Parts: sequence; C-alpha cells; structure tokens
Amino acid sequence: MRTQFRQCFALGAGLFLSLTGFVNRSTAASSNSVARVWDERALAAIRVDTPHPPAQARNLFTFSVCMYDAWAAYDTNGAMGFVYHQKHTSTNIAAARREAISYAVWRMMKERHVYSKTASQTLAADDTQLTALGYSTANPTRDTSTPAGVGNSVYDAVSAWFMNDGANQSGGTPYPTTNAPIAYPDYPTNQGGYIYMNPQLAVALEGIDDGFGNTVVDINHWQRLQIVNAIDQNGFPAGPIQSYLGAQWLKVRPYQMARIDPTLPWVDPGPPPLFGTATHSRFVSEIVEVIRASSQLTPDDGALIDISPAAYGNNSDENYGGIFPNVYDGHGYTSNPVTGQPYAHNFVRRGDYARVLAEFWADGPNSETPPGHWNVVANQVADSPLLVKKIGGVGPVVDDLEWDVKVYLAVNAAVHEAACACWAVKRYYDAWRPISAVRYLGGLGQSSNPALPSYNTNGLPLITNLIELVTSTSAASGRHAGLMPGKIAVLAWPGVPSDPIHQHSGVTWIHADTWVPYQRTNFVTPAFPGYISGHTTFSRAAAEVMTAVTGSKFFPGGLASYTYYPTNNSLGSTLGFEQGPSQTLTMQWASYYDAADAAGISRVWGGIHAPVDNLRSVGMAAGKGVWETARKYFDGSITSTPINLTITKLNSGKTEVRFNTLRCMYYKLQGSTNLNQAMTDFAGPPVVAYDSSMAYTNQTSGTGAYFRAVRSTTP
Repeated sequence: MRTQFRQCFALGAGLFLSLTGFVNRSTAASSNSVARVWDERALAAIRVDTPHPPAQARNLFTFSVCMYDAWAAYDTNGAMGFVYHQKHTSTNIAAARREAISYAVWRMMKERHVYSKTASQTLAADDTQLTALGYSTANPTRDTSTPAGVGNSVYDAVSAWFMNDGANQSGGTPYPTTNAPIAYPDYPTNQGGYIYMNPQLAVALEGIDDGFGNTVVDINHWQRLQIVNAIDQNGFPAGPIQSYLGAQWLKVRPYQMARIDPTLPWVDPGPPPLFGTATHSRFVSEIVEVIRASSQLTPDDGALIDISPAAYGNNSDENYGGIFPNVYDGHGYTSNPVTGQPYAHNFVRRGDYARVLAEFWADGPNSETPPGHWNVVANQVADSPLLVKKIGGVGPVVDDLEWDVKVYLAVNAAVHEAACACWAVKRYYDAWRPISAVRYLGGLGQSSNPALPSYNTNGLPLITNLIELVTSTSAASGRHAGLMPGKIAVLAWPGVPSDPIHQHSGVTWIHADTWVPYQRTNFVTPAFPGYISGHTTFSRAAAEVMTAVTGSKFFPGGLASYTYYPTNNSLGSTLGFEQGPSQTLTMQWASYYDAADAAGISRVWGGIHAPVDNLRSVGMAAGKGVWETARKYFDGSITSTPINLTITKLNSGKTEVRFNTLRCMYYKLQGSTNLNQAMTDFAGPPVVAYDSSMAYTNQTSGTGAYFRAVRSTTP
C-alpha cells in the first residue's frame, strides 16, 4: 500500500498528518457528523485567537461535554451524561440529537468566544455555522419535549458546572464591554494570585536583568521576559512584559483527578533540579543539554539521523536519560504491525529534523495549540478508511456521531486533565526556563579549571566544541570572532536571520549570556514556568486516550507522517523562523506514543524546555485516569462505582466522615446508632459533588456509630 503525502506551508493551516493509504481532509465535509462540524468550528476559533493552552483545553472539554451529554440524553443503552443526566425521547432520534447537540455547543461557544481576541468575527462565524445547519439563532426554548429545548437545557447545566471551576472566567471582561476582551485574569494576590519573585529579563540585552540593573532574586524560580515589540503566536501585541498565563490553573477543577489539599499538584512528580542545592550538578547537566540541543540546529554539520519507525520510537515509559537527543530508550520496530513489512529507513539531516520538529509542534502561528493538535489527530484518524470504529477496539461498530462524541469527550477530558495537572505543577514549583538558566550560568563563568580566567564553581563546564572560554588568542584566530575575552562562549543558534525567507542562521559561537531559544525574536518563550512541559503532558494524555479508544497504540495502517519541502525562493520557506529544510523531510510515527514523545523533545530543540521538563508520567496518569472514567459513562457502569467511607476522630473530639465522590453526582450522608434502625439523613437533601470527595464533621459528632453515603444522579 502506497503512502500519500500532503504538503502544508508554514503551519498556516494548522497541523495535518497523512496516514498510510490516505490523504487527509482538512475541514469538515458535508458527510461528517454534526459533532465533527462543531469541533472543526472550535478549532477554527482557536487558530485566530491568542494562544492560551489551558483555557483552550477547558473550552474544548466544555464543548465536548455539551455534545456528549446532548447525545446521551437520547440514549437508551445505558450511556450517562457527565453533567446533564436527564433522558428524553423523540420520534426521530438522529434528527433530535443533531439539533440538541448544535444548540448546546453553539450556546456554549457564544458564552466562551466573547473572550476571544477576535470576538466579533468569531461570534459571527458561530452564528453562521448554526444557521448553515438549518437552525435559528433566536430559539431560547427550554421545553425539553423539543430537541432545541434539550440542547439549551444541556447548555444551562454545563455552563453552571464550569462557571465556578476556578478558572476565573467571570473575572474577565468580555466583548463588547471591551475590545480586545480580557480573558481569564489571575486572582488578586490577596486571593491567592501569583506574586512575581524575580524582575523581568530584558531579552534584547545581555544577561538576565531588566535593563536597569535589577537581576534575579532566585534563579530557581521563573523569570518572565521583557520583549521589544512582543507579540503572541498569532500576531497579537503582547507585553512588552509577560504576564503569567494560566497562573490560577492550580485551582481549576479537572474531570476525575483527586486530591485533598488544594494547594498541592494533582499529580506531583517531585521538584526539578535546582541551582545551589543537592541537585545542583543535575541542574547544570540540564543546561548543558539545552546548549547541546541548540548546537544541533543546523543542516550544515553533516550529522544524519534515522527518524524511521524502524529506528526511532517504541520507547518505554521510563524517565529519559542520555546525551540529547538520545533521551529515550526505544530503537523502533522490527516491522509494521499492520502490514507485517519492515519500515523503510529514513535518514535525514539532524539539523533539518530538529528545526522542523520544533516548528511542527509549536503553538503557532495559526495553530490549534497542543490541545487542539490532538483534536486534529483524532479527526484524521477518524477519517482513515483503515479505522474500525469500535469504542475501545471491542464491541459493535458505531456510527460516526457516536464515535465522534465519545472520542471528543475522552480526548478533550484528557487535555483538560493534562492542563490542570501540568499547570498545577508549574504553579507549585514555579521553576526556571532555559533562557534564564543558560544566561545565568554563562554569566557566572566556567567551573572546569580554577587556573583559567572566569572560574566559578557554579558556572558552566568547559566542553570542547560546545562550551568554551573566549581568550585573546581564540578571538584573534577567528574561532571566537567578535567575542570578548574572558567571557563564556557557546556553540548555538544565534537568532533569526535578517532574511528568514532566503537565509538560515546555522549555529555559531555566541556569548552564553546572550543565548536565545529557537523562536521568533518577538516571542522567545511562553509566559509561564518551565517545569513540566505542557506539550509533553497534553500529548501523552491524549496518546493514552487515542490508544485506549481505538484499541491500538498504532496509527491506522501503522504509520502517520508529515512532509516538509525545501524552500522555493519564489514561494517562501516551509519553516517559519528561517529558510529550510534543506531537503525534503518526512516525519514518521508508528504510534500515538511515538508522536507524543516527538512533541516532547521538540520543545528542547526549540529551547523552550530542558530535557527534565519532558516528564511523561503526569500526562500518562491523566490520560489513563480519564479513559477509565469516560468508558464507564459510555456504558453506564459509572453509577456502580463503589463508595468508600473513612471515619477519623479529630482532635476537637468530633468525627470526620469522608467518602469518595463522582463530580456532578449528588450525595447525602446517613447515619444510625443501631443497624436495626433506619438510617437518617444529615444536613438536608443531597448536594452536588464538586470535588473527588466529601467530608462531614460537625453534623456527625456524637450522632452514631454507623454511616453510609447515598448517591443519585439528581438532587
């Protein structure tokens, strides 16, 4: 079977994969399900908005809940909605679902898109989509004997559920009250808002101070950037001083993760290595690998790498290690598991692959952001004629609508879960980014030889052909031409060339304290701490769900690919930051995990993350947990989830009774002093569960020795 490839220049139309034996469709066709139509509408809206990965993951999940719950409202085979639990009937179930889904998700888009940078155009496009499907924008009915009433009622329930989830949506200023709108501001500092420890880093200057001599208080903490003419990934003005994007996401309510202490991460991977601590040597090693990755951003060094699934991928779940880019332990696959044939080798220039990979998985321009990327992947997998649409890879083949609403719920629950988990870690550890750490260590000096100039025990180690000390001799010889003797030089990408259409910068010797990531000059690094990587967490969580929902870790046909072409000077560059690649390059992945792993290391080549940030365990936990929960909503077994109670005597002499809950279900606690007597209710009627557990204290003090919790789907 022959693989066909499709070209997309400069990422301007988003992320598109080609699957074996298949040329993808980039937009929803008339034959697609109504859920696919609305998912494509959501992705189109993201592409013209300011990138905000956690907020956009939340939006995608909310839209998916609207669609799934409206679908489940008409299901008679046991499926349970996540937020909306009522059931309805119709003489034409297919038509009713189509209409109810449309009204539910359209109203939610109207609520959320008022915070878009392009609100006026985006809201108009939402209306146009509803009208194109044959429905009126002036139908506010809540009469649930009609599909529109069901859809509008689903919206009401889902909107209320998410409105107070910690994201501070209502704290924003919507269009048209202000234009451009203010979306998802942090809470005031007296309500837990983020407090900046370090002054900003003026990127255009050497070192890490703010241009006025104010430098870092603690290099172990994140330092925001000051960027001249700063713009976000989609070209909207930003700054010039960054504000923490998603600082409040430590508080945001996920789909199914559990914790008791709201100040701690949902999944705690432990701290990153830190300067001046017991992990100092690891901290320095991480920075060395960042510099090494930057030194590989050239097609001119002759280095080749085999990126075929025959040699690359099939990694274990163990944490990374090794000299970059050899941070995974996989060595590919002996054969394609679908065709039985060996994969052909695919040797490419390492510098081309590094640059292509960094830009392919980047957040923009005109990108769906990482959560949206995995919706695109899911859609293209759904379009493959090789995919058999069995939920979990078992049972009957389902129709397109059922497949789509269930896949969207699971994938977007996973990316929302990943956002909550990842941004909680970011906020909790508030850790450094490479641009600050490289410049800081470089500014300290070299730590290898006390007899040489610029010695500092905490500086960078000298490594020939990577990190060197500039001397009068090395500067005069041309090796370190133009650099200052006594300073530390690193072999690295020096920044965007003056003519990025026709030039590539390659790598050269630069002062370590002027190092920059492989990014545009007016973007540089995202506006939040580094540890852990959002790309890694989003991608691994989504890969877990795609593997589970399809029943296979492999893409249909055992191969997904994307091709970049050499620059044609009359057309412009395939790459966005500079000319390239130098040769046609086709990226290939056998499995969803392989693609997710590539997304993770792309950010190291991009200079956005150190290898330690590429921690897959958090995304793994998020994705697996989401699937285990989602599949129980699909078959209705979620209502059989056991309730476990723990009873704790408190120091006050009172008793705490705590039990696990399912979010958006209703619970009441009952008790009795004698098992031969009827249980009586505590604290009135059932209450909705907003978190993963409930606890009662005062109400249970001295009441009795026996307790039980009762769950229901309605109050």
